[in-house]
Amino acid sequence: MAPRAGQRGLWSPLPGLLLLAAALSRPAAPCPFQCYCFGSPRLMLRCASGAELRQPPRDVPPDARNLTIVGANLTVLRAAAFAGGGEGATDGVRLPLLTALRLTHNNIEVVEDGAFDGLPSLAALDLSHNPLRALGYRAFRGLPALRSLQLNHALARGSPGMLDALDAALAPLAELRLLGLVGNALSRLPLAALRLPRLEQLDARVNALAGLGPDELSALERDGDLPQPRLLLADNPLSCGCTSRPLLAWLHNATERVPDARRLRCASPRVLLDRPLMDLDEARLGCSDGDAHESGEGIDVAGPELEASYVFFGLVLALIGLIFLMVLYLNRRGIQRWMHNLREACRDQMEGYHYRYEQDADPRRAPAPAAPAGSRATSPGSGL
Repeated sequence: MAPRAGQRGLWSPLPGLLLLAAALSRPAAPCPFQCYCFGSPRLMLRCASGAELRQPPRDVPPDARNLTIVGANLTVLRAAAFAGGGEGATDGVRLPLLTALRLTHNNIEVVEDGAFDGLPSLAALDLSHNPLRALGYRAFRGLPALRSLQLNHALARGSPGMLDALDAALAPLAELRLLGLVGNALSRLPLAALRLPRLEQLDARVNALAGLGPDELSALERDGDLPQPRLLLADNPLSCGCTSRPLLAWLHNATERVPDARRLRCASPRVLLDRPLMDLDEARLGCSDGDAHESGEGIDVAGPELEASYVFFGLVLALIGLIFLMVLYLNRRGIQRWMHNLREACRDQMEGYHYRYEQDADPRRAPAPAAPAGSRATSPGSGL
């Protein structure tokens, strides 16, 4: 068909360029089953909860940046659970851009060594609210960019060796800034975490900490320009005896590093129950053995509050004494009459006693001696 007059004889190149771009571009990876994908260019996925999801989805798009799996039944995170040779994988790295991984409320009981291999960009990992019973000594290996690790309410059901496993697993995380260990019934803090050079905050609230030992306090100190980590320690059953002296001294010198320092309270001994730790005097925290320690004997608990109560009690007694003296002064005449009457009554009583004594001592009032036995009375006219 000949072009009309005045119309160009060349076709517009725009449709051809669009077809070429469509042919050369790779189609977007589909969203995994039971997951929702949204956001561009930072792709985020949220996988729906369900007991049938027993392992992480293998078809996650390689350009995913944020992956959330909540309410599944993963149970065991095996080695390289998020890596492998799937589509788009290079040298075992299937999710090279993933920066945030949230795996809360998934009934995870075991995390094997290398469970997060193949996630070189991962910066935030959340395993909170999982009943972890076993943690691999190298569970967090291969995470050079990890800055935030949340293990809140996840370690309370762990085996007796859980603390040692946690120490070993945290040691390689040189870039870690934030560590959450809330509600894990920990009897001590993991020393490996305290020694991490870039740690900025450790949340250890609602645990079973009776205090911090010298090793833990020394591990919190930093040299040079390294950040001084902050601690959150509220709602721990602190023992306020002589073993708490180093902790109390450290708190007084570094209060700004424990934002909830005013919420730290004593759980033992009984005489200090629920007393604020910061209100106690370090020199008055004594030690005792056996039952004496349990009952609080040997511990001087006189603090500012108790001293103030002593002062108030003394003022009350002084006021009562002043009122008593005032009453005596106002009734002085009546008191004098009462004393005079009492003195007269005592005098009359003593005079009566004296009179009866004189009457009893008079020899003329002594009774006649009795007649001898066998004697016979005779009259004057008997002639005998």
